[in-house]
Amino acid sequence: MTQLVKIRGTLPALPGAFEKWFATRGWVPHPHQLQMVAAADAGESALLIAPTGGGKTLAGFLPSLIDLAARPTHPGMHTLYVSPLKALAVDIHRNLKQPIAEMGLPVRAESRTGDTPQRKRRRQQENPPQFLMTTPESLSLLLSIPAAPEMFRELRCVIIDELHALEDNKRGDLLSLALARLHTLAPACRRVALSATVAEPDRLLRWLSPNGDGSAVRRVVGRTGAEPDVSILVPPSEMPWSGHMGTYALPQVYDLVREAGTTIVFVNTRAQAEIVFQELWRLNDDNLPIALHHGSLSAEQRRKVEAAMTRGLLRAVVATSSLDLGVDWAAVDLVVQVGAPKGATRLLQRIGRANHQLDRPSRAVLVPANRFEMLECQAAVEAVAEHTLDGLPERPGGLDVLAQHILGLSCAAPFAADALFAEVRHAGPYARLSRKDFDDTLDFVATGGYALGGYDRYKRLLVNDAGHYHVADDRIARRYRMNMGTIVEAPTLKVRLRGGRVLGEVEEYFVNGMTEGDTFMFAGRLLRFMRIVETTVEAVPAVGDAPAVPAYVGGRLPLSTHLADRVRGLLEDPRRWEVFPPAVREWLDIQRWRSQLPDRSGLLVETFPRGNKHYLVAYCFEGRNAHQTLGMLLTRRMERAGYGPLGFVGTDYVLGVWSMREPTDIDALFDEDMLGDDMEAWMAESSMLRRTFRNVAVIAGLIDRRIPGKEKTGRQVTFNADLIYNVLRSHEPNHILLRATRADAAAGLTDIRRVADMLARVRGGIHHRRLDRVSPLAVPVLLEVGKESVFGAAVDDLLEEQAEDLILEATKDAGTPGLGL
Repeated sequence: MTQLVKIRGTLPALPGAFEKWFATRGWVPHPHQLQMVAAADAGESALLIAPTGGGKTLAGFLPSLIDLAARPTHPGMHTLYVSPLKALAVDIHRNLKQPIAEMGLPVRAESRTGDTPQRKRRRQQENPPQFLMTTPESLSLLLSIPAAPEMFRELRCVIIDELHALEDNKRGDLLSLALARLHTLAPACRRVALSATVAEPDRLLRWLSPNGDGSAVRRVVGRTGAEPDVSILVPPSEMPWSGHMGTYALPQVYDLVREAGTTIVFVNTRAQAEIVFQELWRLNDDNLPIALHHGSLSAEQRRKVEAAMTRGLLRAVVATSSLDLGVDWAAVDLVVQVGAPKGATRLLQRIGRANHQLDRPSRAVLVPANRFEMLECQAAVEAVAEHTLDGLPERPGGLDVLAQHILGLSCAAPFAADALFAEVRHAGPYARLSRKDFDDTLDFVATGGYALGGYDRYKRLLVNDAGHYHVADDRIARRYRMNMGTIVEAPTLKVRLRGGRVLGEVEEYFVNGMTEGDTFMFAGRLLRFMRIVETTVEAVPAVGDAPAVPAYVGGRLPLSTHLADRVRGLLEDPRRWEVFPPAVREWLDIQRWRSQLPDRSGLLVETFPRGNKHYLVAYCFEGRNAHQTLGMLLTRRMERAGYGPLGFVGTDYVLGVWSMREPTDIDALFDEDMLGDDMEAWMAESSMLRRTFRNVAVIAGLIDRRIPGKEKTGRQVTFNADLIYNVLRSHEPNHILLRATRADAAAGLTDIRRVADMLARVRGGIHHRRLDRVSPLAVPVLLEVGKESVFGAAVDDLLEEQAEDLILEATKDAGTPGLGL
């Protein structure tokens, strides 16, 4: 790095050309931008944590631009920029070209994603640009080619943007392994990461550091911007008791859109996005340009929406997490979150999509879909105001991702097992990887493992005379390049207008039950199902008829532990209820009179009869996934106790179980020992484990989604996965992929860790209230019973009809006139 000679205080000043460029734009460098230059000058890796609008991206690139301006003859690639989104990599490339051109810097900057033409890719390999913008998957593909050592030999810096969006998932695992490989190929390469505000910055330091403890990385923190202006929309009519779509409030949301310049309307699921978009369009008497953006729409349609937003042509976009990150739109005036945000960090990320000016507050409005969500929204607003964010439990790197990485490296060149083990432990998530886990993973990649070793198709690596592993043949290398990556979507089918274009994709299970003539809502339009042709749903435009709306697997994130604790704190302290609308306050008052309120340390469990059944309602506040697991375990235990459980339903807040006989020994039902034999038996039988194994097997390369000239259907992939799962369970129960599956299930679909933590927390603190009727807080979960087979906005209408009897029963004799409940 070129030594800077001009000093401003204790920070380096910029070289003259850069000072002049800032001045011509009316800018003054932020202190954190100069600190990033100082870190580079000292040869140190750095983590920059700064809010949106603080010039994070420029701070990451600035040291490299300065170095290249001073050393224009640097051979080969100098800086690699890695983004979680293709669109962001392309956008950064476009924005970077401006300072390069305006300062006349001799720098070639290019992007490389899955959309890059083959001719351009070949040129980049033969003559790398000084700056390359890419994604984790494209980087892994580059490392799998024989030319990788030469291509990256002169690399001086790798920049990871939006690290907080990668660090806690398998895409981050894959990227960390790629960084470890780059450390081997270019030992002098610095690591730089850019992140929004996070709960645990030390975790990001450990992830980024080649030694796994964070000590080799300088932490740079940008100054905080103006406090965001976050409010909760209070409906003019009564607040719904249940439902998740928030359609009751959309007339008010439309008014907000009409008054603002440009608005992003965030929702929590793709199905909800379709409904909200359609309803806003129905209300759109002003003919405002409103668009829809979610991950199942075609890439072409998403790009059109992003381009229109960039040019300022839209007044609103209804979006899912597909826009949580992405292109910076400085013109966004307002963010509306329909439905509770589920986490304070996620909310802060979405709020940051508005304004993008550090000294002006971002403006956001939260729209709770029901009464419990009103509590959650208030908890989220308070968390943002107090700067407390969600922290996720740290987890080791996935062994399925390691298997994919090993196969990819074998495609580039032979490797020695000892050297690769040492290299992998330079990846943060794998810093504590045991030699046994590494050797078992390597054996799986090479032979398939003990149970699969007899099949030639699983022999993917060979050992040469020097004892080095290499890919068995070019066919396996081609299969790797067609199937690599860690994002495994639920099996999907393309939706195509008959004789026309592809609109996007829907989950296979959703259309499997359809017959010709059924209507459904997709891409903001009403369609009529005609037939399935191979992997495509053929549809035609429809009119009238209430549709079924696509329901997307995994679209709904569970309530975070941090917000759950805050909601319990709100419930136990009536002095804090003044912020709630009258109907919500009265709802809580009647609960306190009829039963009691949940508190922060214990567990409230209510039992009551209704009809010819008995109900048990537990106020756990541990999120939908954890409640699903707890419901499975609890009903097993109730069956053995002779209570005759009939079913259960879990929301983010409450677990409800109904049975033939009244549950009595509540402490025994919620004993921690349910996580022993009950858990093992359930997991062995559960379809969740099979679903998880399917994803693990695909990531590890055991099952190919795509083969040359053909793409397997989701049904074929699932069938193959189930067969292999049964073989491994019977003949090699400790197979590396089964170990990876159990680890994934514990942290993901089943959320066993949260169940375990809750059972430990409430030991000796279970409050059982035996009631003669349903309580007010139990009404929402009873309204969920049996609703899962109903799609779309019809759910909220149906709930309204069912609610009247339950509400009357819960509030009868409350002695409070004019409740508005």
